Amino acid sequence: MNSGVLPAAIAGFGTGLSLIVAIGAQNAFVLRQGARKHAVLAVVGICAVSDVVLIGLGVAGLGAVVTAWPAVLTAVGVAGGGFLICYSVLAARRVLRPVPGQGLTTHGAAAGSVRTAVLTCLALTWLNPHVYLDTVLLLGSVAADRGPLRWVFGLGAMLASLAWFTGLGYGARLLGGVLSRPGAWRVLDALVAATMLLMGVMLLARTL
Repeated sequence: MNSGVLPAAIAGFGTGLSLIVAIGAQNAFVLRQGARKHAVLAVVGICAVSDVVLIGLGVAGLGAVVTAWPAVLTAVGVAGGGFLICYSVLAARRVLRPVPGQGLTTHGAAAGSVRTAVLTCLALTWLNPHVYLDTVLLLGSVAADRGPLRWVFGLGAMLASLAWFTGLGYGARLLGGVLSRPGAWRVLDALVAATMLLMGVMLLARTL
């Protein structure tokens, strides 16, 4: 085995993790879904697979396409910022008007809510232009410096995404004891609302 394979994979894992772990709208949503034990597999799968696709595109050298179409990123930024602000309003509404019996006993929601969770996760993932900049452009550029080991680096970054979202989504279940109280959900939703609002306003400010 090439002696540079393992260091390249570790570097990819560390670089990918450093970009993913930062608190953001997507992570806040995964945390909430994990704590509710609702559609966790679907949400974790969407986040991880999306990162795999985007990182793969970056390693393949499509970063130039991202920089060549700034208007597309602007449109995505406006749509994403608006979506985040709307989601923050919904979360704030849950804080001000909590659903009766909001504890973890409500995680068995109607089947239609799984579709809502999936669509929300897709929007949070693909309507954020920073996702393209971080994965396709930044990771793609760093991977290119690895030469023939760029795909090993990319694989390390992909594994970091899978490990993070799996740990976040399923690890959130450890909060079950705390979140069995409705008041705790109001605190969590308040944090989610604040995070979504901040990210949405920053996204619009940087885009417009």
